[in-house]
Amino acid sequence: MKVFHLSHIDLDGYSCQLITKRCFEDISYYNSNYGKEIDQRIEQMLLDIEKVGSEKNLILITDLNLTLKQAKTLTSLVDASHKDIEILLLDHHKTGQDCASLYDWYHLDVKRCATKITYDYFLEKGYDIADMGKYVDVVNAVDIWLSDSEYFELGKVFMRIVSGAREVNRMLFCEKNSEYIFSLLEGAFLYLDKEDANIALDNNLHSLKKSYFRKDRDDTLENLISHFVVSMLSEKKEHLSVTYGKYRGVLTYSIGNTSIIGNEFLVTNPDFDFFMDINGRKNVSMRANNKADVSAICKKLFNGGGHANASGGRFDDFKDSFIYEDIKEQVQDIMIIGENSE
Repeated sequence: MKVFHLSHIDLDGYSCQLITKRCFEDISYYNSNYGKEIDQRIEQMLLDIEKVGSEKNLILITDLNLTLKQAKTLTSLVDASHKDIEILLLDHHKTGQDCASLYDWYHLDVKRCATKITYDYFLEKGYDIADMGKYVDVVNAVDIWLSDSEYFELGKVFMRIVSGAREVNRMLFCEKNSEYIFSLLEGAFLYLDKEDANIALDNNLHSLKKSYFRKDRDDTLENLISHFVVSMLSEKKEHLSVTYGKYRGVLTYSIGNTSIIGNEFLVTNPDFDFFMDINGRKNVSMRANNKADVSAICKKLFNGGGHANASGGRFDDFKDSFIYEDIKEQVQDIMIIGENSE
C-alpha cells in the first residue's frame, strides 16, 4: 500500500507523521495550514496518486478538520479516480463534528491530541511503535494544554522546535522541510529520559540544528544554513528562473536571510544575474553581483529602489498562493510588462 499523509504544520501534525514514518515504508508527506491550502494539498495528493500511486492507496489526514465542502469534494474525487483509494482521517478538533457524523472514514476524538489518536490507532493495528509512547504523552500534554502534567514543560520545548524550524522553506523544499523537522524531533527523543529534560533539550537546540546542516566541516549555524539552502537552490535553479530583458534571475518565496543566501547563490551560480525573493506581505527583495542594477528594476516594477546590488520594493498586485508556479507566473508577467513598457 502507498500512503499519502497530509497533516498540520505544528508539533501535533508533524508528530502524527513521525508515527506513520515508523509504520509504512512507501509514504509521501504533505503539510497544510487551514483554509484554501487544504484544498490545494488534497488536489495535489490526488494528482500524485494518479502519477505514482500503487494498486492500493491510503489518503491519511491527521490533525486537520475538514469543512463539509472539503469532505464532499474529497469523497467525489476519490470516487471518480480509477485508483483504489481508501480515506482515513484522525483528528481532535470539535469543529469537525458535522463531517464526522456523515463520513465513516472521519474519526473524531476531542479528548486526545491527533498524535495520540494516531498512535493508539496504529498500535491497535499491531504496528511496532510502543516505544514512542512517552513521546506521544509529551505531545499530548502540551497540545491539549495539560499544564499539570509532568510532561508539559518538555512539551513546550518540543513545540518550539517545530515553530522555530523555518530554515528550510516549506514551499520550495517540501520534502527537505519535513526531513529537517523529523530530524530535529528524532534527535530530541534522546532527551526524554534525561534529568530536567526540558532544560537539557533547550540548552542543546542550537547543536541539534547544526548537526543537520553540518556536512564535511563545522561553521556558524548561519553559514551552514546558507550553504545548505544555496545547494538546494542551485539544484532547482532552472525551475526557479525568471527573466527581465537580458537579465536572468532566480525567484524564491519567503526564503529568509536574503542578503547572505542571495549573494552566495550569485557567487556560486555566475550564470544568473540577480536574486529575487517575495513574501506573502507583497514585499520584494533583490540582490545582484555587479551584473544587473536591481535598484533600477525595483524602481521600475515595484515602486522601490536602493543600491545597485541590494534593493527592495512592493508588488502591490501580488496575490499570495501556496503553489510556487502561481507565484512565479505573477512575477514573470510583471517583468514582461515592465520590459515591454520601456
